[in-house]
Amino acid sequence: MNNLQAPSAVVMIRPHHFCSNPDTQGDNAFQTSAGEPEVVRKKALQEFDTAAQTLRDAGVRVHVFEDTGTTTPDSVFPNNWFSTHSGGHIAIYPMYAPNRRMERRWDIIEELKRSYRVQDVIDFSGLEEDGLALEGTGAMVLDHIGRIAYTVTSNRADPVLLERFCTHFNYEPMAFEARDAEGREVYHSNVLMGIGTDFAMICLSMIGDPKRRAEIATRLEETGHEVIDLSEEQIQNFAGNTFALTGTKPLLALSSRALDALRPDQIRTIERSTTLLPLSIPTIETAGGSVRCMLAGIHLSPRERTQS
Repeated sequence: MNNLQAPSAVVMIRPHHFCSNPDTQGDNAFQTSAGEPEVVRKKALQEFDTAAQTLRDAGVRVHVFEDTGTTTPDSVFPNNWFSTHSGGHIAIYPMYAPNRRMERRWDIIEELKRSYRVQDVIDFSGLEEDGLALEGTGAMVLDHIGRIAYTVTSNRADPVLLERFCTHFNYEPMAFEARDAEGREVYHSNVLMGIGTDFAMICLSMIGDPKRRAEIATRLEETGHEVIDLSEEQIQNFAGNTFALTGTKPLLALSSRALDALRPDQIRTIERSTTLLPLSIPTIETAGGSVRCMLAGIHLSPRERTQS
């Protein structure tokens, strides 16, 4: 059985048409230009393959699917369009950018049903027609044990839809505003924070309301997490975009850039309970997401199988 907060299996999408998505450039302050398109695509594939193998070598079960679309530059970030939940539940999400809506793949859901016990699939994606978006575990950072959905309000996380998700899946919504030093909204919650089993990494200073900031810090501590307070500079280097996994031992997957941004005392806190697993993905990070975005965690019970 998977650890509730740190799954032992993930879905990854191998990106054949990777580039920095022009449809999301307007509200994703983390995006940068990466260079000549063909070179960028090749580098992204190399980084992806190395990352997937590194995860497997660490004992994580990795389900890799090839990107089938030619107009899905962000397909490498599947955590935005679906999530899985213990008890056999899958959620499908409405996406803000039109070209990201084409990332949803029912063949992937069917494949998960073959490998894992799936009781139901809740599809919220039709709410795009009403202009609503809730971009999965990018928009929500879920504490699966404390049953809390930490959510930065933005055009990617509609509060009405957040309430609907939380009611259905039995989470407590904790919505809050967060901005960078230039006043820009944080576009996804998972660039601001990540929750492990024993610790939580978050940039509290980007939460403008002091009362709300204190409430979130307290809530994290009450639910058994040592709070590792990140700086905005560390957030810019994707230090908040981490994912707790269970391999042959407890792991924290993060990018090499994110690890380089952490202070020695922060690393010591993490390493008390978890092994750091850095993945080098500098090209993929130009799209404005990092390791957490690349990994859709599988919180489902495996069906009996004779081979991996």
